[in-house]
Amino acid sequence: QVQLAESGGGLVQAGGSLRLSCAASGGSVSPYGMGWFRQAPGKERDFVAAISWTGSGTYYADSVKGRFTISKDNTENTLYLQMNSLKPEDTAVYYCAADPDISSFSRNYYKENQYDYRGQGTQVTVSS
Repeated sequence: QVQLAESGGGLVQAGGSLRLSCAASGGSVSPYGMGWFRQAPGKERDFVAAISWTGSGTYYADSVKGRFTISKDNTENTLYLQMNSLKPEDTAVYYCAADPDISSFSRNYYKENQYDYRGQGTQVTVSS
């Protein structure tokens, strides 16, 4: 059973940067597509970014495109999200997720129910 643990969240001023990590244990996620989602208070959980199991395909929500970069280190069994030029509207709890069904990943990467495994989340707060 794969378990995911996010870290790297915190409080940052607008315009600043943070790097989130998602460490996997209990199994290798190298053959999995993986993604990041976020949930702001009182709102639904939204797609942020995703990466194919090879790392060759990356996908971003329009709201973060050009500011966030998703990457995956299969040797470390870890997913990353580099967040630059942060805005107050980026404030949310960020969750990572893993999807072993690579056959449909490229069509459904933005759907949270595509993913079988999820972490507990890490809080990101951006002050203005």
